[in-house]
Amino acid sequence: MEPLLKWPGGKRLLLDELKERLPSTWNHYFEPFLGGGALFFALQPTTATLSDLNPNLIETYLAVRNCPEKVIAALKKLRNGKREYYRVRNSVPSTQIDRAARFIYLCTLAFNGIHRCNLKGEFNVPYGFKKHLAVCDEDRIRNASTILQKATLCSTDFEEVISKARAKDLIYFDPPYTVAHNNNGFIKYNAPIFSWADQIRLAKVAKRARDKGCSVLVSNADHDTVRELYLDFSVATITRHSIIACQRKFRRPITECLFWHAHD
Repeated sequence: MEPLLKWPGGKRLLLDELKERLPSTWNHYFEPFLGGGALFFALQPTTATLSDLNPNLIETYLAVRNCPEKVIAALKKLRNGKREYYRVRNSVPSTQIDRAARFIYLCTLAFNGIHRCNLKGEFNVPYGFKKHLAVCDEDRIRNASTILQKATLCSTDFEEVISKARAKDLIYFDPPYTVAHNNNGFIKYNAPIFSWADQIRLAKVAKRARDKGCSVLVSNADHDTVRELYLDFSVATITRHSIIACQRKFRRPITECLFWHAHD
């Protein structure tokens, strides 16, 4: 099924490339940088552990999993319009259900589907003027709730989450990264959320998981410094179009890397 949320860096359009590198079978599925969870929702694994360090994202998934009809009811009270959008953006809901509805609403109607917060943690993306979009997709929420019943959800560092993985499990790492940098863009661009030190740590964790019998798939930037971290993994370069840039002329094809080792 389609992911519940549109998410920056989401892999919905790259699912065929991802699936091609997966083993034929696995036991438990792990995705420690969940985001929009495109691969999880496409695979619909029988058991899964899903994590993300964005607590608002995980809270939203929990609300959808546990109380889909309440989330739907809250969303149906909202309307697609500029004034309503900024009213919702400026609001501070006091309940989990209303916070989840707000999160879904903003991800749906924000400019280019971008999720971005300022240094105070306040969502600050402008209205996207997509007046044709429905605020509430009831079927998608109900379907997501059904699939999420099979998953454990947490907001935990990736290394701690993966420590529970065992042989024959499948792990998909999709960390935050920039694909438009000149030198080592991680230090300058991503330091507050995922530093170059984190990239090095991730590569070590991926190798340990592989060595104990897990199948591992990693999405990452197409850059020499990244490739050097995964020299003993299979690698493929894939091309997609950037859809985040403000102006269409800057939405050019970009390349990313997939690193993997599948235990069949």
